[in-house]
Amino acid sequence: MNYWLVKSEPYKYSWDQLVADGKTFWDGVRNYGARNNLKAMKKGDLLLFYHSNEGVEIVGIAMVVKEHYQDPTTPDPAWVVVDISPVKKLKQPVSLAMVKAEPRLANMALVRLGRLSVQPVTAEEWKVIMELSKTKI
Repeated sequence: MNYWLVKSEPYKYSWDQLVADGKTFWDGVRNYGARNNLKAMKKGDLLLFYHSNEGVEIVGIAMVVKEHYQDPTTPDPAWVVVDISPVKKLKQPVSLAMVKAEPRLANMALVRLGRLSVQPVTAEEWKVIMELSKTKI
């Protein structure tokens, strides 16, 4: 299993909306690096759900429930989506400030590649985020 982080501005699509929907396709990715990360996702991989611009914190855990396919919002075959569903809300959100203050997360993509909307997360980074959030999965 692999781990990932996906970003969304809460006013566009929030954690609460994902919970209400039960499942969604992750669309709108128009960066080749982020697109390649979507293509690398496998069914069962876990995702950190990050609220960007507003809140600026990791708030939940989601799961890939369908691997990549053509993005239905565009006819351009270069772009793909994956289907995700919520797993659980973090007991305590993990802010970007907390991530940046944690030395064990200094190399995390969220710190190094702040603008990338779909990012890999290492197993060690995942473990640290779960510790900071006081969440067990």
